[in-house]
Amino acid sequence: MIKVKRALLSVSDKAGVVDFARGLHALGVEILSTGGTAQLLKGANIPVTEVSRYTGFPEILNGRVKTLHPTIHGGLLALRDNPDHMNQLKEHRIGLIDMAVVNLYPFERVIQKKTVTLEEALENIDIGGPAMLRSAAKNFKNVAVICNPRKYDEVLKELDVNSGILSDTVLINLAVEAFQHTSQYDNLIWDFLNQRLHSGEFPGLPKDLALRFSKIQDLRYGENPHQRGAFYRDLQEEGGLANLQQRHGKELSFNNILDLNAAVEIIRDFENPVATIVKHNNPTGVAEDKTPAEAYSQAFNCDKVASFGGIIGLNRKVDLQTAKLIVKSGFMECVIAPGFVSDAFKLLLQKKNLRLVEIDLKDFKETEFDFKKVEGGLLWQEKDTRKLDKNELKVVTKIEPTPAQLLSMLFGWKIIKHIKSNAIVLVQGTRTVGIGCGQTSRIDSTMTAIKKAGKKAKNSVLVSEAFIPKTDNVILAVKAGVKAIIQTGGSIVDPDVIKAANKAKIAMVMTGVRNFKH
Repeated sequence: MIKVKRALLSVSDKAGVVDFARGLHALGVEILSTGGTAQLLKGANIPVTEVSRYTGFPEILNGRVKTLHPTIHGGLLALRDNPDHMNQLKEHRIGLIDMAVVNLYPFERVIQKKTVTLEEALENIDIGGPAMLRSAAKNFKNVAVICNPRKYDEVLKELDVNSGILSDTVLINLAVEAFQHTSQYDNLIWDFLNQRLHSGEFPGLPKDLALRFSKIQDLRYGENPHQRGAFYRDLQEEGGLANLQQRHGKELSFNNILDLNAAVEIIRDFENPVATIVKHNNPTGVAEDKTPAEAYSQAFNCDKVASFGGIIGLNRKVDLQTAKLIVKSGFMECVIAPGFVSDAFKLLLQKKNLRLVEIDLKDFKETEFDFKKVEGGLLWQEKDTRKLDKNELKVVTKIEPTPAQLLSMLFGWKIIKHIKSNAIVLVQGTRTVGIGCGQTSRIDSTMTAIKKAGKKAKNSVLVSEAFIPKTDNVILAVKAGVKAIIQTGGSIVDPDVIKAANKAKIAMVMTGVRNFKH
């Protein structure tokens, strides 16, 4: 443990630093600071000594060199219980620095600009900041290091309660966070320069990848009880499911989180109220309607049997009417939504085992890439964010789809990219009535979708995420009452498939876009 007598504050992100410095001053801590941070503290009438005055050496090279000085790093790195170190400090008139409060130039924010130049990026690579963080963190037994503004209140409280002393537990936790911060920072720089400088050699996708994740929590187990599991946050991408707030129910499982992700991927594609129920990463039903309750009712009715034990996803707050329907639905694992109206929340609390999860859909940024782990390697790809416009559709039959059928086609196309291949969806209006997923042949998927739909297959629209390889799919669909088909096209049997559609007097549209999901 240490007693903090002198602190160095040098921050790029100045959120909360004035209040923190004021708290340190109230505890009798001497404050050193640099450049803009020093001016900010002076403006707030907080006594501060500028680093250039403290070291006796001015900032040079347009601020590139400010804290890279033996007076600073000697004060940070000296071991207090080493007589030789302490004698050297005395000989060179170097004072001890007990706390370093540092955060770094906004390199990540700068490189996110599409027009960022290499020179601008280079100027936002912090040198002195990481050096101070590493010096202080290396000497954590003697120096407190703070790189995260969210820790200010916690540290001040600890100092206040313990008469200016920080415990060993606090010191080691702060040091670990500092090393994590500098590691992530260096990785961002490496990744940016690697892509920028090798873009000609490996166009489009990076030559090398370095992925960084931090554990949020251990899970009870993985996909099965004999497998260990944990949930990690992506350190290079803020937001997403890592920021979920569980408001009720038992601990989320490995499989729950996978299905929650699948549900969010679907509901975030829609502006109007939409609901989905997900099982084993596939939707059992999806519907868009005027209210969340109507959307949920339609999604549930798509397949009441398969919905049992599912994950419910809604893109609106859960109101009382929707909550009443959920309660009547039997056993469900989770509900994920942007919030819960108070009376709806109280009602859902009656279901002891129902997990209630709140998320902010604005917190989900459209990521550029996706990856899948394979034995000995990694597959990396652009994420499937391709949207379909009705003007891209090519009508290939004598009969054209009606406006209502076009609406169903576009709705179904939004859904089908979230369903495991081979996938077939039957749609009525803006609701699924039958879903065939994950089959090894398209005719099996067609048969499954028709079986699930039953009588609701009549007058529906069939959506296929890839080309229809044989006429048997068309013949079976027509027999069930399907009146229009949307598919990718591009097969050598397209002429035969189109001929079958014309013979049955139904509309067929081709997209030229495939939506496989393996």
